[in-house]
Amino acid sequence: EIYRLMTIDGLTEMHNKRYFTEMLEREVSRSQRYERAFCIVLFDIDHFKKINDTFGHLAGDAVLRQLGAIVKHKVRRDDISARVGGEEFAILLPEVGVDGGVEAARKLRAAVEGTTFHFEGTAINVTISLGVAQWEQGIESADGLIKAADTKMYEAKSSGRNRVCF
Repeated sequence: EIYRLMTIDGLTEMHNKRYFTEMLEREVSRSQRYERAFCIVLFDIDHFKKINDTFGHLAGDAVLRQLGAIVKHKVRRDDISARVGGEEFAILLPEVGVDGGVEAARKLRAAVEGTTFHFEGTAINVTISLGVAQWEQGIESADGLIKAADTKMYEAKSSGRNRVCF
């Protein structure tokens, strides 16, 4: 139970940042040892502050919970999905190159856009912006990979939101 409390986000029931970081470090080591590809997807909810300001923080929490359920349903069994910040999420895709990562990100983006989120009888439309980065030469560390995906996520936001950049 203590391990669960240390590794699971209480609101979304997804893994938390601590667990994601630990699994990412392991995947970096494994990838270096066996020269295997993997990638990560970072994403957050577009205009989340507006959702909180318009509908209240309880509605924002409901959106986070519903998004967590969608993500858990959409990832493969071996993928690691986590809530890593307020409205920021990450997915670790072992044995997947950038093409597979982009495909997974696009499917998730479409699933979120195609879902009507609900809070106390109110429908809330939600979109996400996603950045995909592959572990490859030139990236020195897990932090470097996160920065690369984060840069792509902000590129998605600055180019109109509700899209995938890689």
